[in-house]
Amino acid sequence: MGLTIFGAVLGSIIAALITIYIEVLRKPCLQLQVVPPVDMSFNGQPANRMRSVRVRLINRPLPRWVGWMYRNPALQCHGNITFHHLDGQNIFGRSMILRWVRAPEPNPLRIQIGHEQGLVFDPVRITHIQKMDIYPNESEVIDIAARFDNEPECYGWSNESYFSVPLWRTPSWRIETGRYIVKVNVLSSGKTISALFRLINDVGQTDFRLEDALPTDSVRV
Repeated sequence: MGLTIFGAVLGSIIAALITIYIEVLRKPCLQLQVVPPVDMSFNGQPANRMRSVRVRLINRPLPRWVGWMYRNPALQCHGNITFHHLDGQNIFGRSMILRWVRAPEPNPLRIQIGHEQGLVFDPVRITHIQKMDIYPNESEVIDIAARFDNEPECYGWSNESYFSVPLWRTPSWRIETGRYIVKVNVLSSGKTISALFRLINDVGQTDFRLEDALPTDSVRV
């Protein structure tokens, strides 16, 4: 009788541990990595040429040995970006709401009253936190910064860039020539993933880029 009860209890414990292990294994496994810069050309203002640097957020698939299971999606992903000097000090003393490349552009609303036409700038469209769901073995790209027409400085790229004066070049996110540390923070379902990168902006526009951070790089909170 005693052995029967012990066996039943032990079996229940093992089953519970297996269930917990499987649930932990199925949690989203997020990773941030650099993607190649993107060069774009335009006809005239606000720029003729633009180079954009970006990172990719990946929800990695389950290992092959558990390929019969399905990893959970990372839901409602959103986050922010901070820019730092190489000593770790935050350049601006604040964070920039990140922008997903595939998110709708928050362009101003065009209205017409009678025969008059105009544009309406909605501040909510600038500060709105965009969220993405990322399924296993899929990814979404995040804008970090952009540089224009061989100008020496670059600018953090966010929804504000579509309303800035001058357009695309948000003065409050202007980054001078030099090398910097970028910290990207992404939140999903109460979990935060962070990664550091190096912003290389002491070169010509064709070499403007992001790199993986050095092992010694760190930032101040």
